[in-house]
Amino acid sequence: MGWRSVALPIEHGAWGFLLEPALLGLLVAATWAGVALVLAALAALLLQTPLSLALTDARRGKRYPRTALAWRFAAAYGALLSAAVAAALVLAGGVWVLLPVALAAPLAGLQLWLDAQGRARELLPEAAGALAMGSLAASVALAGGWALLPALGLWALLAARAVPAIVYVRARLRLERGEALDRRPSALSHLAASAAVAIAAVAGAVSWIAALPYAVLTARAARGLAPDRAPVTATVVGFREIGFGIMTAVLLAVGVGAWG
Repeated sequence: MGWRSVALPIEHGAWGFLLEPALLGLLVAATWAGVALVLAALAALLLQTPLSLALTDARRGKRYPRTALAWRFAAAYGALLSAAVAAALVLAGGVWVLLPVALAAPLAGLQLWLDAQGRARELLPEAAGALAMGSLAASVALAGGWALLPALGLWALLAARAVPAIVYVRARLRLERGEALDRRPSALSHLAASAAVAIAAVAGAVSWIAALPYAVLTARAARGLAPDRAPVTATVVGFREIGFGIMTAVLLAVGVGAWG
């Protein structure tokens, strides 16, 4: 096993789920404390792969050539994570900016535990990890002076993006492999997310600009799972999702900028 497979996440989608909350948080509340929080989140993302491998080997009572390498990378990423968190706390002037991260800790723990059980590719750990990463936007917003409830609202908006996206991508890849597919979970999850954000817009919590990406994502899912879709590779699906994620973060930043 090469060092890349030990040191870097296998799932390319993980980078997108880091990029979206990092971009959204810094767009609405850019501070040096926020930058430090983003670096801490990056370290946490990198830490997951070697730590999961090391814990899996420990659970099995085995020691492979990768095991010592995994522990070394885990220690290095853990040190980077600790340093970035310490910098964020000093720059923000208090531990309160980590409240969303603390709320997300059970989700992150669930993902890590399922990953160590060899279940990383299941829907539950993927959704738990994406939801946990979304808390980054709330912490960055808090560091930038936002109130708690609006900051948590950013996390909720990202959750409404992340879960349907995971359901869609899993369905799309299954379809491209020629497997039988039930399109209803993808359609229902996207419609539910669009409806929830539309209700928030009607209530005046966000502008209609914030609701726009969810309509686009719903249309993307419908077209992407259509029988006459153009077949694409998993890599293309992944890069397209990164593009949709950037679009979502930018439009959300415009649509919720007045919250803070």
